[in-house]
Amino acid sequence: MGGVSPGLSCSRSPSATMMEKGPPNSSEGQQGWFSARNGSGSSLDLESVVRPLALNPWDVVLCISGTIISCENAVVVVVIFYTPAFRAPMFLLIGSLATADLLAGLGLILHFAFVYFVPSEAVSLLTVGLLVTSFTASVCSLLAITIDRYLSLYNALTYYSERTVTRTYIMLILTWGASICYGLLPVMGWNCLKEPPSACSVVRPLTKNHLIILSASFFAVFAAMLQLYVQICRIVCRHAHQIAVQRHFLASSHYVTTRKGIATLAVILGTFASCWLPFAVYCLLGDYTYPALYTYATLLPATYNSMINPVIYAFRNQEIQKVLWAVCCGCFSSAPPFRSRSPSDV
Repeated sequence: MGGVSPGLSCSRSPSATMMEKGPPNSSEGQQGWFSARNGSGSSLDLESVVRPLALNPWDVVLCISGTIISCENAVVVVVIFYTPAFRAPMFLLIGSLATADLLAGLGLILHFAFVYFVPSEAVSLLTVGLLVTSFTASVCSLLAITIDRYLSLYNALTYYSERTVTRTYIMLILTWGASICYGLLPVMGWNCLKEPPSACSVVRPLTKNHLIILSASFFAVFAAMLQLYVQICRIVCRHAHQIAVQRHFLASSHYVTTRKGIATLAVILGTFASCWLPFAVYCLLGDYTYPALYTYATLLPATYNSMINPVIYAFRNQEIQKVLWAVCCGCFSSAPPFRSRSPSDV
């Protein structure tokens, strides 16, 4: 499942009806992406209105988060795209992750702009679809990277082969194919704009069923990643022990190597879980009558995952570091960076 960001409601809201009768009274506060259908602040509705909206601080924070996400991942995409040596499966998957996060950041910015400056029902649905697609692709790309890391350790002798390249392209096609299908659902009519409020999820205009499917997909991806990282941890411990025995290392050296590998895996999986689990759980348990604050408080950490991904998967990579340093020093060379022994940083 990919994370989702609120869409704009195209339904005829009470606030729009009052616009025809006269100016709204002061008791009906203006909201940002999430607005109350009845003025109580309990419903999460993204209204498309013709009058200016009062700036919501939460929306500003999400827009700033999207800007940071876009800048970080744009650097990764440019480096991978313009470096011929970065065509290995590992870098293709990192590029897919960076592209998905870049689109997510741009989606947050565009959604903010359209909500506050150019309200449009059709465009707003498109931005909702973009956010669903990009966050879903981001989560699925993380799963693909995990699978690639596991196979690079499990089949180390045959990893660098045409078979690996073919498998990588298949994973990329499945990742983006499924993500685009998820993103097209609200655009193609699976939304609650013309449905009663009870059909809406905590993120309007997505329906309850749509959000349940996205959340269930996330938990399936998380369970698969957890299982794969457990297997990776076992392989790392076994390899570290074999190396220690062959080279007559001290037990303390074996312990330090193993602990470092486990710590790296814990940081990767822990970061992913802490960012996405609160929002995924709330999407399953939350109701459209809950305050908008709950959705904002769980959605914002989910966006941080796209902000942290470049640091974990790209900027820590030695080959990418080498190119970035070369660019910063003004001595960019077309010579390919050295080839790592394994795509896994463990």
